[in-house]
Amino acid sequence: MQNTKLKDRVIWITGASGGIGEALARELAADGARLILSARRQSELERVRASLANNAQHLLLPLDITNSQSITSAIDSIKQLIGGLDWLINNAGISQRALITDTTLDTERKLFEVDYFAQINLTRQALPLLLADGGGKVVFVSSVAGLVGTQYRGSYSAAKAALHLWANSLRAELFDQGLSVATIFPGFVKTDVSRNALTGDGSALGQMDDAQANAMSAELFAEKAVKALLKGKNYIVIGGLKERLGALVSRLSPELLYKMVRKSKVR
Repeated sequence: MQNTKLKDRVIWITGASGGIGEALARELAADGARLILSARRQSELERVRASLANNAQHLLLPLDITNSQSITSAIDSIKQLIGGLDWLINNAGISQRALITDTTLDTERKLFEVDYFAQINLTRQALPLLLADGGGKVVFVSSVAGLVGTQYRGSYSAAKAALHLWANSLRAELFDQGLSVATIFPGFVKTDVSRNALTGDGSALGQMDDAQANAMSAELFAEKAVKALLKGKNYIVIGGLKERLGALVSRLSPELLYKMVRKSKVR
């Protein structure tokens, strides 16, 4: 059943060429939203658009989110071709699968560039469009790893934690201007995120983790995420029992969390 709250809403999704981004696009398009889809690969964006409801109305904007000028050009295109923006979903990102002692500084910087600096730069540049009609919604896809910190994800966890706290500040500063800011913390979701994750020297891992292979589907994740966003929730943890428990314990007892993480299997 279509959710009428989303009909004709203009929603920009980054990282829309696969995984969580593609699943969110399907869920939102089925509810009547008009989408702007961004990722680096035009051919994959075209594949995703072809699979969506009302596919002719969705705009493709190929984009490298680490290129500030490309972001500026993309926003100019949205102004010219659509005129406004209701939601921005910051989903693009890259994960990590390397111990701290095996990770180079260049790899650490790349993770922060993609998972933190690019996200906040895009959001800041999009704010005038989002605020133009009295407020919009910004959604950040962080990670349960950004709440708990785990082995093999030192810099990734740190970048996702930084994104979460920047979102908190943005929410507080622009609340009076009508901006809604939500942060989603996925646990394990069955996507190619581990295949594309950076190893210590910056190369891709190239294989799927066991935890990823046995995780919830991207489609189920998207269904839960959209439902929570439409309820107005701003702190959204989606994952299996262990991930949800970890997120809860992180708030109630950090000392217990540290013990749990040490014993956890995260690969």
